[in-house]
Amino acid sequence: MTATDFDAVREYDDDQFSAVEVFRSDRMKVVCGYFEPGQFIPVHAPASDVAIHVQSGSGIVRDGDTERAVEPGDVVVVEADTDRGVKADEDGRLEALLVTAPPPTDAEHEPVRKGLKQNEFDP
Repeated sequence: MTATDFDAVREYDDDQFSAVEVFRSDRMKVVCGYFEPGQFIPVHAPASDVAIHVQSGSGIVRDGDTERAVEPGDVVVVEADTDRGVKADEDGRLEALLVTAPPPTDAEHEPVRKGLKQNEFDP
């Protein structure tokens, strides 16, 4: 069994969001995401579903052309092959659990790397 809590693995990065991996298999990846105000996971569309549970803070989740405001307790699911991204509000930190199935490939995360490098939510 893998077990942890947000306090035990909390890790913030001043430059970009921090994703602390707590579990990975061929079928699923689980990370605790930590976002400073305004930080984001750039919009990308991997061939995997993602479930996002907001632990604390607030922000938005992009699902295709829709942006949904999220706050503690919200659960949002975005289907595979759909543009998606996560962004913390400008006035506070955001912490969220992200469960992705199956785990995205390295190639599918190229838009994430590009967006982070260019500091663009929607590269």
